[in-house]
Amino acid sequence: MSANHTENAEIHLPLDIEPAEVMKRLPKQFFAGLVQKVGREVAAGHDVINLGQGNPDRPTPPHIVQSLQEAAANPLYHKYSPFSGYSFLKEAICQRYKEDYGVTLDPEKEVAILFGGKTGLVQISQILLNPGDLCLVPDPGYPDYWSGVALAGAEMSLMPLLESNSFLPDYDAISEQDKSRAKLMFLNYPNNPTGATAPASFYEETVRFAAKHGIAVASDFAYGAIGFDGKRPISFLQTPGAKEVGVEYYTLSKTYNMAGWRVGFALGNEKIISLINLLQDHIYVSLFGGIQEAAKVALTSDQQNVRDLAALYETRRNALFSELDKIGWNANKPSGSFFAWLPVPKGTDSASFADSLLRESKVAVAPGIGFGRYGEGYVRVGLLTEGDRLQEAVRRIGKLGLF
Repeated sequence: MSANHTENAEIHLPLDIEPAEVMKRLPKQFFAGLVQKVGREVAAGHDVINLGQGNPDRPTPPHIVQSLQEAAANPLYHKYSPFSGYSFLKEAICQRYKEDYGVTLDPEKEVAILFGGKTGLVQISQILLNPGDLCLVPDPGYPDYWSGVALAGAEMSLMPLLESNSFLPDYDAISEQDKSRAKLMFLNYPNNPTGATAPASFYEETVRFAAKHGIAVASDFAYGAIGFDGKRPISFLQTPGAKEVGVEYYTLSKTYNMAGWRVGFALGNEKIISLINLLQDHIYVSLFGGIQEAAKVALTSDQQNVRDLAALYETRRNALFSELDKIGWNANKPSGSFFAWLPVPKGTDSASFADSLLRESKVAVAPGIGFGRYGEGYVRVGLLTEGDRLQEAVRRIGKLGLF
């Protein structure tokens, strides 16, 4: 028997794989459990009305789909895309922001194309935070902010979003120590999960606060196209001085029902944009060119489909709240996004309330605790099914006599 054969015979499989410490720091995916619970009810044959998800239910507009079908046949796009993306997409992004918000951007220096907004929101912690650095995070908020901070080995300080303050953070309530330590802060308006929007005065205060304390701002504008009651949500970048202190994240997922296409972008501060592009140069070779072509078409074609979509969500919101009023479930209407933020009955918590609705009414909602400590006492309801189904869900809940 050869020496090599003897050595191979002594190998013990499978290997004992030990994850890196960074993997152990990642927060638990709270909503994976909700998906499993809903799946079990559906598998058992129940008609579940799932209002707990955040996945747009409408298809991508046909003209965008057609543009991808045609672009897929272009041999140019069968090659690697330019590392930081095609100039035509970056120019289209700048054109849309100029038309919608009056914001002027340099397509080569102030735009970074992303593999979906989520990717960029995780990456910014990795490019700006060192282990032990502090990040200001809204609570309740999008859980993937926490993921990026954890991957960077940094720490979080929570900014409570309270109904008494219109679900805006109170900068005066942040300790002087946290103000001096913080290097990054996340904002998100229209807000997930509360559905709140931010006024221009808040962004002006944010720019002053960030400049005074040397804190970079990451404005998550994922729901920027979805505003109600005739009011268009305000972009952080519309604020004088915004580009000097931060960046804004936008995604085509919600505006054009392109969630599965994974197209997003970061805009603003030239130094931060260059760092995003540098990190992505080491990880990706940009998006498939055909998708970039379709994204350009989405941004530069007539925007009536975007206005129609916002109107559809407003109709659904109104249908939901008309039924909520009938059963005595009192809540504030959202002013943006496609979510409603509803208080749970007194004497219960969000997780047990959500479980009881699924068990007894076959209605799935997202427990507020999944969005942070200050999300307790609420559940998030998505406006991502037709109005009659939203109303049916409320009628089912009404039969429980909780309100």
